[in-house]
Order: sequence, then C-alpha cells, then structure tokens
Amino acid sequence: VLFLQIVHILNMTSAKIVSFLLHPEESLHSLQNRIEFETGISTGNQELLLETGICLDPRKPASQCVIDGVRGWDSYMVYLFDKSKTVYDGPFASRSLSDCVNYIVQDSKIQLPIPQLRKVWAEAVHYVIGLKEDYSRLFQGQRAAMLSLLRYNANLIKMKNNMVSASQQLKAKLEFFHQSIRLDLERYSDQMAYGISSEKMLKAWKEMEEKASQCAQAEDIGYLDEQIMALHTEIVELQKSPYARRQGEVMESLEQRAIDLYKQLKARPPDHAYSDSTDMVKIIVQTVQSQDRVLKELFGHLSKLLGCKQKIIDLLPEIEVALNNIKEADNSVMQMQGKRQREIWHLLKIACTQSSSRSLVSSSLEGTASTPAATWLPQNCSGNSAPHPLSSLAAPEDGENFADMIRENVNYLELFSSILQEVRQEQNSMMVS
Repeated sequence: VLFLQIVHILNMTSAKIVSFLLHPEESLHSLQNRIEFETGISTGNQELLLETGICLDPRKPASQCVIDGVRGWDSYMVYLFDKSKTVYDGPFASRSLSDCVNYIVQDSKIQLPIPQLRKVWAEAVHYVIGLKEDYSRLFQGQRAAMLSLLRYNANLIKMKNNMVSASQQLKAKLEFFHQSIRLDLERYSDQMAYGISSEKMLKAWKEMEEKASQCAQAEDIGYLDEQIMALHTEIVELQKSPYARRQGEVMESLEQRAIDLYKQLKARPPDHAYSDSTDMVKIIVQTVQSQDRVLKELFGHLSKLLGCKQKIIDLLPEIEVALNNIKEADNSVMQMQGKRQREIWHLLKIACTQSSSRSLVSSSLEGTASTPAATWLPQNCSGNSAPHPLSSLAAPEDGENFADMIRENVNYLELFSSILQEVRQEQNSMMVS
C-alpha cells in the first residue's frame, strides 16, 4: 500500500477532485484517457498543470504527477483546465451539508442534548474547514494558471525581442542597399556615353530597387508590437489585482471562531442540559456567503488570466510568420546585393580587358613601325658624303633580328585576336544575362 501512487486531479471547471491509482509505467496519454472518461474533457483540450505552472510533459510517464515524500501522496494536486474555454463561470454552489448539520441549519434554535450537540457541531466545524480548503485549492489552481501565463509571456517576450532585432537588422540592410544602388545607378549613367552599357542590366538594377522597396513591408511590425505591449499592460494589471492574492482571511477567521465554539461546548460537562446552535449556524451561513463571494472573484480573475493566455497563444503564430517574412526579405536583399556586386566586378573585368587590349595594340603598332625603319633605312653619317651602297645591305645578324621581330609581331597579333574574341563573348553573355 505504501508504494501505491495516487494522483489527485482538481477539475477547475467543476471544482471537483478525481483521484486515480497509477499503474506501473503508465503513460500520460493513458491517464488522460481515464480523465476524459471521468470529466468529459477530451484529451486534446486537457491542460494539466503542476503547482509551479509547468504543463505535464507527454513524453514522460504519468508518475510525474506525484512528487516524492510524505506530502505528495495525499495532498499534492494536479490542476485540470479545459483549453476550449476561456471563461470560467465557476461552481458557486458550496459543498453539500450532512444531514445533522442541515438539521440545525433548518432550525438553529432547536434544543439538543450536549452530547448530541457535540457530534453535530464537530461535523459543522468540519464543514466550515472544508469550505475554506475548497477555496484554498481553487486559489492554488488560479495561481498555477498565473504562473503558466507568465511562462507563456516570457516566451512571447523572447520571440518579440528576436522579431524586433531581425526587423532592425533588415531596416539597416535596406538603407545600405538603397544608398548603394542609387550611387551605382548614378555612376553607371555617367559612364554610359563613353564606357560600357547594358540596357538589360540597367533594367535589372532598377527592378532590384523596386523589389527592395517591397521588402521594406516585412520590417513593419508596429501592429504586432502594439498588441504585445497592450497585452503586457494587461498582464501587469492582473498581477497587481487584489484578486491575484489570497482572499480567505474572512473564512479563516470564521473557521477559528467555529473551532473556539466547539471547544467551549466540549468543555461543558455532559449533564442533562440542552442548548441551541444559533452561534454555530451563523458561522456556517457567513462562511458559505464568504466562499460564494471569493469564488466569484476568483473565477472572474481566472477567466481574465485564461483570456490573456489565449491571446498569447494566438499571437505566437503571427510573430512566427512575421519572423519568417523578415528572414525571407533579408535573404532577398543579400542575394540582390551579391548579384549586383558580381555584375560590377564583371564590368570591371571587361573594362580592364579592353584597356590591356588597347595597350597591346598600340605597343605592337609602334614596334612594327619603328623597327623596320631602323633596320632598312640607312643611318645618316656625319658629313655630306653618301654612304657606300653596300652599307645598306643587312648583315647576317641584322637578318636574324628582323626574323625574330616578325615572329614576335605575329604572336602579338594572334594574342590580340584571341583577346578580342573573349571580350565579344563576355559582352554577349552579359547582355544575355
């Protein structure tokens, strides 16, 4: 018997406790099926919270409901909420009276013998204590709901910070991209008359600028930020509310008064005297009225907590979508930036190739124009005498130098032809792209 594990489930929708004997290695899903059979709440709508506000992990066994130690086996509660409801009207009807207590409540002035009155009042004290304990358990369930709400709120704040950070980064990248592409378009327009031009590339750059303007819509998260801030304010107000704190002081004082009355009655000798139950019945009535009031406040506050929690649950997918849109826009901007930079370097490569081609052509032309003249034309000598006719003939060494020069010029010509062909191919490929 000592090793049996029993879990107590407090149904917050009905304020009733259902207890289950856990089987060895029973799964949480199996326990939820049993809870559905007892309470009518489907497994998909069940939310089982511990006192700390932590939701039970479906990957762990059902024994996670029971803590180790003396306290866990009979007083530790798991709080059951129905996720399909956000408004809890609450069970305002108090626990039922026993026959003996109901007898004196119906007629508080009836005279009963002291020994019999002790038994009736003992049950009355037990009833008053039970009313206070019912409220305490429900308040603990409300507290678990508050702690669960704060956990959801912490997750919301984390996602909101990620969203704001991503939005600011996207905004900075868009500003840099717009400034860069405007400068590129201005410089490109300046060199079109005497440099390299491509209408298709110019059109692509302008389309990039328009697409970047459309990406700016992803950074607009103001509407989500306003909803989150309003929700934060609402949660803070709920935390500050007096209904977020225990309101059972009146019931505790009534409980103590009932105990004191019973002690006074118990101290009386068991003679043949009779007495009525007027004072005890007043305490019972006041306790019932006090419980009814505090339960209305409790369930009203609980409904607000669950409403805020549902708002967070609804906001989380919207924030996720906004984050995905920001990431897609960010990737798009970086891809356009990279594509434009590759095109700029491609233009630079073409310009450098054309410049080197012109320098090679000019140097080869200068070589072919000056070298033969220097080789074949006779050198002027000092004086007016004409050179010997044989002096104009090329020596064997000069002939070899001339043949080398011709071969070098032919090589330069072939190189120039291949460079021009590469330039044409690159220009055609750029126009196509």
